[in-house]
Amino acid sequence: MKKKIPKFSSEAKERKFWQQNDSSEYLDWSEADEVLFSKLKPSTRKISIRLPELMIEELKLLANKRDVPYQSLLKIYLSERINTELHH
Repeated sequence: MKKKIPKFSSEAKERKFWQQNDSSEYLDWSEADEVLFSKLKPSTRKISIRLPELMIEELKLLANKRDVPYQSLLKIYLSERINTELHH
């Protein structure tokens, strides 16, 4: 018997609930349909970060070797490190 999904007074409260609870206790995923959202892009937010000038110049050199913008290379590096930290 699956648990009943509670009513939420806000999206933030629902998000917090699902971060802290296992959805398989509430939903039967064996009957779920697989869906691809091919045109869905992750939302982004602009931030400001202060880095040493030398670090930025070195990042630009590395990015130039790969023919990518340095901001994109920085996102790749951050993503790889976050993935390593969370999954190892």
